[in-house]
Amino acid sequence: MKIVLFGPGPQFKGGIANYNTSLAKALDKLGHEVHIVSWTQQYPAIIPRDFIDRKSKSDQLEGTNIKVTYITNYNNPATWNETVRFIKELGAEKVIFQWAIAIQGLPIGYICRKLKRQTKAEVIIDLHLVIQKEASSIDKYFSKYGLKVADTYLAHAYKTVDELKETFPQFSYSVTEDGKRTSDKKQKNVIKLYHPIYDMFKPNPNFNIDEEKAKLGLKKNVLLFFGFIRKYKGLHQTLEAFKILADKRDDVSLMVVGESFWNTLDQNKLSTRIKNVLFKTAKSIFLKNSDNEQNYRPLELIDQLNLKDKVYVMNEFVPNEDVHKYFQLSDAIILYYLTATPSGVESISYNFKLPVLATKVGHFPETIIHGYNGYLAEDRDVNSMAEEMNRMIEHPINREHVAETASKLSWENYAKAITN
Repeated sequence: MKIVLFGPGPQFKGGIANYNTSLAKALDKLGHEVHIVSWTQQYPAIIPRDFIDRKSKSDQLEGTNIKVTYITNYNNPATWNETVRFIKELGAEKVIFQWAIAIQGLPIGYICRKLKRQTKAEVIIDLHLVIQKEASSIDKYFSKYGLKVADTYLAHAYKTVDELKETFPQFSYSVTEDGKRTSDKKQKNVIKLYHPIYDMFKPNPNFNIDEEKAKLGLKKNVLLFFGFIRKYKGLHQTLEAFKILADKRDDVSLMVVGESFWNTLDQNKLSTRIKNVLFKTAKSIFLKNSDNEQNYRPLELIDQLNLKDKVYVMNEFVPNEDVHKYFQLSDAIILYYLTATPSGVESISYNFKLPVLATKVGHFPETIIHGYNGYLAEDRDVNSMAEEMNRMIEHPINREHVAETASKLSWENYAKAITN
């Protein structure tokens, strides 16, 4: 089968690029002809952020037959038509779009509609979410425009399926877990799957954990916050909860590893200052009710809470080659999110048999069995979070339980369901 994956190619940072690349590799292993058709620029040019991975050295597609074409520029609608022509000329049987943010709804919706009219390809949208919580009216418009015409949706949790039904109540849905499509043209196909386990990040058997812990000044029990620092990920409440824990015991360390999402450009450059002004103005006009995440600075809490000797911070983007060491050094991953959709960080942790500490939000109650592969804390309750941190230390999770969870979340089964 000839399959196109539309989304960020491997030159981009972040979970969606990793996801798109991993899905491509899984489909390639099944013998399909796979093409990644990627953005050249994913967002409006005024957004003051660098999205390119300039640190990773390894070729994630080495040993595959996958072809990558960077063609689609958000800011140039002419490239949207070029994208349609390119996919049409490939003769793709399935085109899978990665959907993770409303603002991309305009080009994605346009491309989907053109493909539906000009080709016989099945248009599939892989939902990392449906509509962001507390979305503005323009977010909701872009989401509905971008998602409406798909033939099939992939969902990673039943919560996502419910959100899809709420967004488009006018449709009827056929929901399966095996990928079989209905022939009833009046129904939308929904394949409820999961977030597969990233196989691009694996433990290094030669990594000296004790030596590295001593080098970084880490104590016996190490908890990890990993990934982009965004407000919805709740690092502020993680630090507040850790303060409660650290005041009660002296054998704990917290690692905060990841890039501040809105601090990737040189703030002294004129071009950055101009982008900041334009972006702030655009948000005030179009996204009146949204938070200004650029003012989110949770790392300042480390000094305020007197945690400097107990928290290790690596406030940079982590190259793919270095990801393993932070997970190998840790005893649990912390996902004390304010809102949650299926998480790439959660997926990575399972590949290291790392238990999860999460809040009872989003899909986490679906994937984390309290006391079996992790512990769940009450939403926005830092005392509950601190209590579960301590429980993880006093009553460690059997890592084989985590491995069992991971075994059910393979890319191979995910890819087979898509092509069923």
